Amino acid sequence: MNIAVLSRGENLYSTKSLLKAGLARNHTMEVLDPNLCTVAIENNQPVLYYTDERVDDLDAIIPRIGASNTYMGSSLVRHLECMNVFSVVGAEAILQSRNKWTCFQILAQYGIATPKTFLGNTYDAEVLLALFGKAPLIIKILQGTHGQGVILAETQASALSTIETLKTANVRFIVQEFIAESKGCDLRAIVVDGKVVASMKRQSKEGDFRSNLHRGGSSEQIKLTHEEETIALKAAKALGLGVCGVDILQGKEGPLVLEINSTPGLEGIETTTGIDIAQSIITYIERNNK
Repeated sequence: MNIAVLSRGENLYSTKSLLKAGLARNHTMEVLDPNLCTVAIENNQPVLYYTDERVDDLDAIIPRIGASNTYMGSSLVRHLECMNVFSVVGAEAILQSRNKWTCFQILAQYGIATPKTFLGNTYDAEVLLALFGKAPLIIKILQGTHGQGVILAETQASALSTIETLKTANVRFIVQEFIAESKGCDLRAIVVDGKVVASMKRQSKEGDFRSNLHRGGSSEQIKLTHEEETIALKAAKALGLGVCGVDILQGKEGPLVLEINSTPGLEGIETTTGIDIAQSIITYIERNNK
């Protein structure tokens, strides 16, 4: 098959891992930079150009769409889907997972446990905090990644000033329950085609509450409990994601879905677990490409 990785960097770990896995299975692999793609409709048909060359021979794509390129990236994925090219992650699923509030609305629709969460852009910050309850609490901008745009407000006063600042700057955000019992750690499960193929536990560095490896956190391979695996699979299914990373907190009453990533990085979890996740993604394409 002809498989393209939609990525802005051929030398990024995840992109190289996917190229290597596809070539090992004797597929023709290439990287398409979304910024060099031109989408068009000609003679009532969707058409794609890469620089000045028409692209019409793709069987499947693996989107590696960065958060800063969500709109154009998802538009490109949708265009290729219209051309009957199989994508491991659909355009609508990318958009829904990238917006944290939309994601939590969908999870709630399916009864999937999450931390208590309020949409922050209400008319009165003091009313919002009164409805939410006591600090500490977490404030997150809607489309942050790698732990960026995540604030721990330890007092009502700091929460109020943060919320008022974000509102003044017209930044959209959510207010979320702080799960103290998680003690700065979470679980990352990688789901591919309805199965958890790898999982790890991430621990925040000393003095930080965010467990992201990009922020200096540590990791170790773990085996999920049945309850943790079940909630990861339910979350992936609810968002319609063939490939995703599901971040889980261990709460007092059971696991809680913290976030879903439609373009999970492979370096941290492949290095931690020794599992070839890229290979699982390629075999997923082989099973599902029509």
